[in-house]
Amino acid sequence: MAQRRIIEPLVQESTPSIIAGKLRRAIAEGELAPGSQLGEAELARELGVSRGPLREATQRLTQEGLLLSIRNRGLFVITMNDDDIKDMYLARTAVERAAAAQLAVAAPGDARSVLSKTVAAMKEAAVAGDTDAVTSADLEFHEVLVGLAGSRRLSRMHNTLLTETRMCLNALKSTYRASDNRAAEHQGIADAIGAGDIELVDRLLISHMEDALQRLTYDPGNRLSPK
Repeated sequence: MAQRRIIEPLVQESTPSIIAGKLRRAIAEGELAPGSQLGEAELARELGVSRGPLREATQRLTQEGLLLSIRNRGLFVITMNDDDIKDMYLARTAVERAAAAQLAVAAPGDARSVLSKTVAAMKEAAVAGDTDAVTSADLEFHEVLVGLAGSRRLSRMHNTLLTETRMCLNALKSTYRASDNRAAEHQGIADAIGAGDIELVDRLLISHMEDALQRLTYDPGNRLSPK
């Protein structure tokens, strides 16, 4: 794999892009809860921006499917039911299988090395009993996996899907444990990529996603949609 240049032109991020990133993170972390309405004036004041770039940012998130615009009512953070979660994992599986297949062919050894570092962090967090850190390393693994494929389109789709995943995990924390076998599952995926075994990578990713989906089966006490 060609070495990435360190000295490259700086990319100047636009104000709407920065605002969209902040809102995306607030949605992912649950600060903007599923079903909550976004007040434009209040948000603009909190962010210290004018309404123009804020509107452009919310339009982006609406196009991504993270916000819902209801005529004569306003903007709302999306809610997710069981079917939405299943659909989200279906899309994530497709994106990550495509990225992993690319890595297994183009740069298997390098990818395994980088991915194994996030697995090591996951193991350390599991030993410490830090569920949040395990989950953070888990999501970082998948973000890195897709990022290493070098596809802007895959990464763009995956970023939205990971935001939805974080929404789910924040609302349904009780279904995840620090002492589970996630580290072993992720290391298996990294090793299969390193071996260039596309068929094994495919099987492991599908199994991993099915397991993750099963963990997120609705718990009546931790709903993702408003009562």
